[in-house]
Amino acid sequence: MPPHKEDTVSTAPDNRMVLTIEEAAKRLGIGRTTMYALVMNGEIRSVTIGRLRRVPTQCLDEYVTNLLAQPAA
Repeated sequence: MPPHKEDTVSTAPDNRMVLTIEEAAKRLGIGRTTMYALVMNGEIRSVTIGRLRRVPTQCLDEYVTNLLAQPAA
């Protein structure tokens, strides 16, 4: 039986260096509004390419690493 379209999309490698705010939010499993707040207050770094706001995947990794380094509450 052939795989479903969503199965092939989710398992396809994504080698892009930058993501939209929505894509970055999906990758972290958070909402778009929360992602915008994290970017706007500087917790997650982003870049502007022309008029577009993008989040480098490296910055998502840095954010998660920083969260792991914080002492548990």
